[in-house]
Amino acid sequence: MPRAILAYIRVIDRLNRGIGRLAMYLLFALMGVLLWSSVSKTFFDPALWTLETAQFVMVAYYVLGGPYSMQIGAHVRMDLFYGDWSLRRKAAVDVVTMLFLMFYLGVLLYGGISSAAYALGYFGTEPLVFFRDLALAFVTGGAEGVSGLLGHMERSSSVWRPVLWPVKAVMILGVTLMLLQCLAELFKDIARLRGEEVGDVL
Repeated sequence: MPRAILAYIRVIDRLNRGIGRLAMYLLFALMGVLLWSSVSKTFFDPALWTLETAQFVMVAYYVLGGPYSMQIGAHVRMDLFYGDWSLRRKAAVDVVTMLFLMFYLGVLLYGGISSAAYALGYFGTEPLVFFRDLALAFVTGGAEGVSGLLGHMERSSSVWRPVLWPVKAVMILGVTLMLLQCLAELFKDIARLRGEEVGDVL
């Protein structure tokens, strides 16, 4: 494999390993939120923010830990046939399924970007142009330049009514990291098909 591809695999594996191992600790944050929810309902007035906060933390745990799970092969698989195949046959099948997964993640990423633009008050049909203009406004005018482009922020319909753009930003980050990890895994499978083994690059 070319050195540039090996360097890409090494960087992405290390990045997703670090983020994934940090995301594991979000389970403790989730437990803390749910514990406080139980305590507040029992002894005080029920906290309005606990249910949605728990949902947001779970989303972050799931989408940020997904690429690391893929990297270490911890995703659930249907091993009825796959488990008995040779490494080369597994790699050939994985190349095909990885291409389908990358297409799906690309569609999901575009939907996430559109949804995040809507959450920031953009109601047009060109979310990528909106984020480009937002970045340019920030570079040239700082926070004041950005505020002119933002509309009415989308909020949850619950009693607590938090703004939704932070959780949508986390979803975009998670899907992007998953796409990058998919490309790294695709390169590893192509190397296996060529009789090479990338090995542990962590």
